[in-house]
Amino acid sequence: MQQLEIKVALQVGRPPSIIFEAIINPEKMKNYFISSGSGKMEEGKTVIWKFPEFDFDAPVNVGKMEKDRYISFSWEGSEGKELTVEMFLEPQANNSTVVRIIEKSMENNQEGIEWLGHNTEGWANFLACLKAYLEYGINLREGAFDFMRE
Repeated sequence: MQQLEIKVALQVGRPPSIIFEAIINPEKMKNYFISSGSGKMEEGKTVIWKFPEFDFDAPVNVGKMEKDRYISFSWEGSEGKELTVEMFLEPQANNSTVVRIIEKSMENNQEGIEWLGHNTEGWANFLACLKAYLEYGINLREGAFDFMRE
């Protein structure tokens, strides 16, 4: 049975150093993705992300990091399942960056297919929100998921 992986990418009109800081620093990330974070992402550290529209803590176990190039972490990407996320920052000639995200993996079954749909949507939203914030100073996430509150 084949394993399912999420793969998304988007070009952002900022250099890798700015994008890297916007991802690892909760003071920046709260402008487009989370409502708060317990600290900066650092190798081997666990940080807690809180989301504005959901009432739960998301522990993020930071793995390997390469400044301005790569971030990896594991988290409960699906209920009861620890999944790995990798973010690759690829500099472009025009001082922009292609941000690639891979989250893996789940079994190719009904649960995995549902995860694939939800989390692919989530990571595509993350990238769109990151781009809107860094290029235009807009928080696209604000109010976008209020309908999902219980």
